[in-house]
Amino acid sequence: MHLKERVRLCSRCFSITEDDPCAVCADVRRNGSLICVVAEAKDVFAIERTSAYDGRYHVLGGLISPMDGIGPSQLRVRELVDRVAAEAPDEIVVATNPNAEGEATALYLSRLLVPSGVRVTRLAYGLPIGGDLDYADETTLARAIEGRRAL
Repeated sequence: MHLKERVRLCSRCFSITEDDPCAVCADVRRNGSLICVVAEAKDVFAIERTSAYDGRYHVLGGLISPMDGIGPSQLRVRELVDRVAAEAPDEIVVATNPNAEGEATALYLSRLLVPSGVRVTRLAYGLPIGGDLDYADETTLARAIEGRRAL
């Protein structure tokens, strides 16, 4: 089939989808007061495999990496800020990888979003430092989601 023609980014969360909005954004049973911020669309699928999270997502499209010349302006940070202002969620869960780039991105988002009054949390450190979310098993990732902490 014409996969390239059918697959696009969701206009709301920027995850990969065939339909716009994606199935997660269109699902009225999802917790709209909770937004999980991830680096890549593959991280959405990793978290969904756990069945431990019932909120919505926001895909940044990468992580802050000064060494690679990637700053906040190359990511979907502005869209996240606009979304927080429009949707007024209770909590933002930052689910970036526990490496230097993931930590830098998490800290940046926390400093940017906390003044707006939203609670910003981070996944617990049940994940190995330097690891990737897509390599974590479902139990470890589920416990990390349940044990998230404020930034």
